[in-house]
Amino acid sequence: MVEGYCDSDWASQQHCHSISGFSFHFGHGTVSWSSKKQNVVALSSTEAKYIAQTHAAKEAMWLRNFISGVQGKKEKGITLLCDNQGAIVLAKDNKFHSWTKHIDLCYHFIHEAVEDGKINVKYIPTSENVADIFTKPLARPKFVQFVEMLGLRALEKQ
Repeated sequence: MVEGYCDSDWASQQHCHSISGFSFHFGHGTVSWSSKKQNVVALSSTEAKYIAQTHAAKEAMWLRNFISGVQGKKEKGITLLCDNQGAIVLAKDNKFHSWTKHIDLCYHFIHEAVEDGKINVKYIPTSENVADIFTKPLARPKFVQFVEMLGLRALEKQ
């Protein structure tokens, strides 16, 4: 079963573009991850997280199709964990909101994937969101925790 984490900072960079990050895990192994500057300037942290969810959803769909092809059966919906309740509501809610009309249509891809049952978006506290490591510098204890959650370790000298 594949599980994903997604996150973003919000305008913490000098260029004011948020940084999206995600990681996908199969069992205890990290199989895919990304850190990328968003193409647009988000007007709120919710919008930045929603855009990050969309980037992660595209990867989730690819992984879902890949696993289905290897296993020869349809993969159930992939769980995508996010630490922003507003972004989760946007992904699940198809109603028009005046505060979201400016969001580019391409970022609403996540909503369709959720509606089709291909992705299941759930809340995770920021303190447990491993994708945080891809979006900003972290204090050493938090960095070490997330490195361990990603399954990374130093290579042994040969």
